[in-house]
Amino acid sequence: MSEHTGRRPSSRTWTLLAVVLAVVALVAVVISVTGQERAPQPAAADPGVTSSAAAPTTAMPSSAAPSSLAPAAPPATASQAPAEPVAAPVSLSVPAIGVTSDLLKLGLNDDGTVQVPPLGPNDQAGWYERGPAPGAVGPALLLGHVDSAAAGPGVFFELGAMKPGDEVEVTRADGTVAVFAVDRVERHPKDDFPTIEVYGDTPDAQLRLITCGGAFDKSARSYEDNIIVFATMTGTHPA
Repeated sequence: MSEHTGRRPSSRTWTLLAVVLAVVALVAVVISVTGQERAPQPAAADPGVTSSAAAPTTAMPSSAAPSSLAPAAPPATASQAPAEPVAAPVSLSVPAIGVTSDLLKLGLNDDGTVQVPPLGPNDQAGWYERGPAPGAVGPALLLGHVDSAAAGPGVFFELGAMKPGDEVEVTRADGTVAVFAVDRVERHPKDDFPTIEVYGDTPDAQLRLITCGGAFDKSARSYEDNIIVFATMTGTHPA
């Protein structure tokens, strides 16, 4: 019979291994029970102060019900100068957060709120077609869901992780691509939505990407904040 020369693990090794396995098992149980996944959140913007720093906040359950992404249409007092003739957008690409999406056309609901894209397993972003098209002078609005109870993370789940300088590309019906660079990322309470900053006239072509964020109000079944990405057009190229 040959002699076994290997060392048996010490009692301390077995103890440490047991602790590690217990921790892993506990994490697995928590994930299995809660099913929660946290969407990245930019820091809340102070009144009159913009912010692009990403910081974790209150956890958002991926089982949250969707709510209106933008509280209302542009105010009636806002200037509605005719937009430059620019081809309608058909798709969106945001490489920094792995987003590619066809773009739906959105209008207004009967109550005056901006329509949101329908939810589903492969939800899409949408363009508010009553505003400028991406590439025309003024702020073009693209909206998308952060998550839903049935489908989990939505098309704009990672929107809060974007940083200044990240690029957003919008392909248009004429075969051109409008390229935008992110200026800042903000989080605002829905009851203090920065209407003028989002909808107000601009001297150049800009883009706004909007989704829900902040804490989830279980009683209202709605997120309390909006996450808004502000970007400026930097050029175009063929698709």
